[in-house]
Amino acid sequence: MNRRLLAALFALVALAAPASTPARPIQDSQLQIRLARALHVPHVAPARSAAVALDLTTGTVLFQQNGNRPLAPASNEKLPLTYAALMRLGTAFRIETDVLGEGEQDGTQWTGTLVLKGNGDPTLSRTDLRALAAQVKSLGIRSVTGGVAGDESAYDTRRIVAGWKPSFFMDESPPLSALVVDRARVGSVVTRTPALAAATAFRDALRNAGVAVAGPVRTAPADEWSELVASVSSPTLAAMVRFMDRESDNFTAEMLLKQLGLAELDRGTSAAGATVVMQTLAEAGVPMTGVRIVDGSGLSRLDRLTTTALGSLLKIAWADPAVRPALLAALPVAGVNGTLEHRLSKPPARGRVLAKTGTTDSASSLSGYVSDRYAFAVMQNGHPLSYWWARRAQDRFAQVLAGS
Repeated sequence: MNRRLLAALFALVALAAPASTPARPIQDSQLQIRLARALHVPHVAPARSAAVALDLTTGTVLFQQNGNRPLAPASNEKLPLTYAALMRLGTAFRIETDVLGEGEQDGTQWTGTLVLKGNGDPTLSRTDLRALAAQVKSLGIRSVTGGVAGDESAYDTRRIVAGWKPSFFMDESPPLSALVVDRARVGSVVTRTPALAAATAFRDALRNAGVAVAGPVRTAPADEWSELVASVSSPTLAAMVRFMDRESDNFTAEMLLKQLGLAELDRGTSAAGATVVMQTLAEAGVPMTGVRIVDGSGLSRLDRLTTTALGSLLKIAWADPAVRPALLAALPVAGVNGTLEHRLSKPPARGRVLAKTGTTDSASSLSGYVSDRYAFAVMQNGHPLSYWWARRAQDRFAQVLAGS
């Protein structure tokens, strides 16, 4: 065979080679078509619908629609908060509630005031107050002369967050305070003065434990020279975010946002916490164009996220061994628990999709993981938005990924 004929044969083989390679690009194209179709539903404007899907192994973006469009995220806002809290505070972090003594112990009498100082524990309960009262009694104290004070100074006294509808106060979250017992519930009502209610409940716990209390119940910061008398701690941060994300609990989210501000910037405010979340995302490499964090729950009409940012955040969290286990444990499981207990309950999604939901009257969202293969995010906005059709699109999107 001469050289010219041999060269021609090699050229033909080279031209034919691409046709014999794996057909992944064609498969990806078919997946993109199916995902696009899944999102197409009535009463949800395509221009106000965004989505992304990523391959967790390669980091490749497999699908994107309006990925950089800023949209109201509803409770998908809790994902950036969860990531920032786990990164900055750590899974084992706990919040302490203290009893501080102003005065001195004289035999069995505490001459002065006992101060119940809250540091923002969203789980604080009357059971904890009974434990604190028992600790006071164990010190030999049988009477208090100066009453009980509640100290909520660790956080500011704003009970809501900027951008909330007036109806969200009480309906969507009890009042925010550094000192809240049983989510501010007193009997069958939610009080608007949580720190005073907490101090009153602590006085009652002391009396029930056999410690007589004379003097007033009030709210006031503890004196700098007060001494530690008793303390209890919250569950771990990992446990708190698991409850927050699975049940989409707004109160826990807002309390943890202020906790971030207190721990990192020494300011127990929503604005300080939002600053910490934004900084944490930026430092991790999340694209921040169009992102605006105002609260922790997603109730604020001022919040904005992009599916590009959410997809990137999910990919980064997946790759971080310090964050990934706690985040996966916190996400609702399709057809099994949390806010996904009654969604995506059929194969192939059931048990394989782990995702955070989000719903308001103008926003709906679903973002998370499909097994160990994909990360995805879907957000839709409207005025008003048909949440039924929005969820239909989200569920179909997740089902397509689960079946691919």
